[in-house]
Amino acid sequence: MADNKRMRILSGIQPSGVLHVGNYFGMMKQAIALQNEGEAFYFIADYHALTSVRDPDVLRENVRRVAVDFLAAGLDPERAALFKHSDVPQVTELTWILSTVAPMGLLERAHSYKDKLARGLAPTVGLFSYPVLMAADILIYDSDVVPVGKDQKQHIEMTRDLAGKMNEQFGQIFKLPEPRINPETQVVPGLDGQKMSKSYGNNIDIFGEEKETRKRVMSIVTDSTPVEAPKDATKSTIFQLYSLFASKNEIESMRERFKKGGTGYGDFKKELFEKLWEYFSPMRKRRKEILADKLYIDNVLVRGAKHANEIADDVMSRVRAAVGLR
Repeated sequence: MADNKRMRILSGIQPSGVLHVGNYFGMMKQAIALQNEGEAFYFIADYHALTSVRDPDVLRENVRRVAVDFLAAGLDPERAALFKHSDVPQVTELTWILSTVAPMGLLERAHSYKDKLARGLAPTVGLFSYPVLMAADILIYDSDVVPVGKDQKQHIEMTRDLAGKMNEQFGQIFKLPEPRINPETQVVPGLDGQKMSKSYGNNIDIFGEEKETRKRVMSIVTDSTPVEAPKDATKSTIFQLYSLFASKNEIESMRERFKKGGTGYGDFKKELFEKLWEYFSPMRKRRKEILADKLYIDNVLVRGAKHANEIADDVMSRVRAAVGLR
């Protein structure tokens, strides 16, 4: 086993296109903060995206868009490796090796598989074996910590199960990674109060145009409580979103005005828009700078992939020797 003195952090993000507020507070903000704690590897999961994206041009565009947005949001390529999943092809070899010990029952219990079938996706082998590829993503970098939301904790448990099976049969090959669940991370509500998701059409994009962003904020669903009446902040999507961007004093001020009555939902929505627009303003500026340099994104992704491949080669050399392929 490699002896890594620095904590190694691994996380991936799906190239699903335009990133929204839910993506930022659900994954990106925590990932960017963690780059200061150890050696961070962040991959854009284009292999995973093949289970749902069938247009090659769309996939390529989505990958690039995610790279731009992640960097604009604060990812520092001097402290974290950012790369495309498919630029580390060793991960598919490890996926096959892990699949030879993966119990069918383990994969059949995967929540994500059941959820995707319920949403109408075809039951392909790729979708079914998705957790094995995810396990390979984590294990191939000797990852110590994987930041995830509560809904993805099962994937880390399955990864640990598969690593344990390999270690039992072939000796101590893999580290057992630990999930890092941020207690402050919450489900970010969309315009209709459900979890914000592009597939639900209830998203507010991080880098949307001003007019469209304002329009979407003003379309947040509310109840019919009159302007003069007290309102329940705890049940308000407006208040929940405002709380992500505002200071403690600003949050308390809005809570009191909800309780007092005399302010309509329209005015609260305007305050939310102003706070949201201000919050992402430095990131919009950084994004323009990144897009102005035609080679910047390519250079970042190439450099990140080079570093990721160095680690993956070491791990795969160890795995091949252990299972008898060398």
